[in-house]
Amino acid sequence: MELQVYVSKKGTRVVAATGLHQALQLTDHHYATNVKRWITEVYAFRDDIRRPEKLRDFAPRKAVGPNLLKDYYLSLELARLITLNSKSKVKLKYAKWLLHQEQEEGGAAQWSNAQILKILELTKAMSMLSCQEAAEQQHLKVYEKRNGGQTANWWKYRAQVMGYSAAGLRKKLLAIGHSPAGQTQRQMLLQLDRHELIRTGMIDYFMAMGKPAPFAQAVGDLAKQFARELDVELQDDRQGMASLFAPQANDGIVREIRNYEPQRAAAAWSQAG
Repeated sequence: MELQVYVSKKGTRVVAATGLHQALQLTDHHYATNVKRWITEVYAFRDDIRRPEKLRDFAPRKAVGPNLLKDYYLSLELARLITLNSKSKVKLKYAKWLLHQEQEEGGAAQWSNAQILKILELTKAMSMLSCQEAAEQQHLKVYEKRNGGQTANWWKYRAQVMGYSAAGLRKKLLAIGHSPAGQTQRQMLLQLDRHELIRTGMIDYFMAMGKPAPFAQAVGDLAKQFARELDVELQDDRQGMASLFAPQANDGIVREIRNYEPQRAAAAWSQAG
């Protein structure tokens, strides 16, 4: 059977304990005992040998179905470790599949030449503030939909994904003798690290597409590297004032970002692979 992958509120991919138990073809009446052991056993995680941590490696899932079984969301890494530790006859199949999902989530999957070129063209387009704002708005829409129409924790969530916060940026500006008063995050980043704005735009673009945070971050890191090597000039094109030194962005890519359609963008990315 196919093991379903869910996207958590933080944008990471997880699987359900009930789904994993069924996929591994384990006896139904052993479910409660098995799951209790799964979340208390000691595993060799990448960072340490330890027990799974709640809200880091697993989280309670609202019970569904007529039996109202106690269920959990499991991180891909924990699910793989559980699978390898099980007595399932199909554990090799699912362990390999989960490993592939982890690699894809972390951006470790190899990008094709066409996808690398696509990232380069997107990097140039993200030099435009209008494209950055459009990508951010599309990411916000995905976040809002995923959280039942709520956006109260958007900035906290965004700080975790991007790796910086407004408070942190203010401290950095003060440290170099600049006043952060009245400045937006974008304005502060223009003074501190302008190419971080391109990384941010790329993360927004790929998370709006439905990609997990680690994947989007990996793409964003590569785009920032491109921007630095090309010394990309950022431009505020929102009033039609483009810089003469700005890179020549592909008009089609710019339109794709400004008139973003996640499903079409995801299909184009897959085709490039």
